[in-house]
Amino acid sequence: MSISKPAPASSKRSAAFRHRIDPRKALLAAAICWTGFAFFAWAMPAGRTTQFDRIGLLFWRAQDLRPEGPTWLLEWVRDLTAMGGFLQLKLYTIFAVVALFWLRCRREGMLLALTVLSASLVNLGFKALFGRPRPEIVPHLTEAGGASFPSGHSFNAASTYIAFALAFAALSHRGAVRHTLVASAMVLSLAIAWSRVWLGVHWPSDVMAGWLGGAGWAFLASALLYRPAETAIHAADELAGAERVT
Repeated sequence: MSISKPAPASSKRSAAFRHRIDPRKALLAAAICWTGFAFFAWAMPAGRTTQFDRIGLLFWRAQDLRPEGPTWLLEWVRDLTAMGGFLQLKLYTIFAVVALFWLRCRREGMLLALTVLSASLVNLGFKALFGRPRPEIVPHLTEAGGASFPSGHSFNAASTYIAFALAFAALSHRGAVRHTLVASAMVLSLAIAWSRVWLGVHWPSDVMAGWLGGAGWAFLASALLYRPAETAIHAADELAGAERVT
């Protein structure tokens, strides 16, 4: 009969520590973001964003309506916008979920998966609801299809990268590290949103609404889907235990 050695106390403390964003703060952040989204959802169909959209889309463009700047800058913007692509985000999510499960953060991994999958469905619903055509007053410098409002790139990038930050922030005891992760995710997703206007495939109000909705969903899901994620993990554990007994 073999006796397993107990895990070191430091290892136990590390495994037991999981930081969760305060649900009240998450709901407050979600409310702020969704209020901004609601403003654009109200203003856009009524034509109240027309001037804002034209000025934003035509800003810093040459006479041929292509963005000012060297060729390498355009390539960088295309690389940046690729970070918000559907396939890339889903691959990143799979890798992140696997990493979290490997790090014994199964609850965080499950929450991340639920957040990203549900965000895609929410964004598709909004696109079908509004059905706004894409801008045609400037050249499209990358391929883009489907409805324009809200921007799927912006929505999915914000919801995914902020959800990543919230999930991996659970590993840190330091508040400064957690805040830096979330702030970096917000900046990165904002840059991806801005790239869609630069490339001429979205109006500014599309990307603003998309980013606000995606960020709002990430924070909302962290508050509302936390218990379902925990329940799913417990159910999987019980099922696995029952199978071992039988």
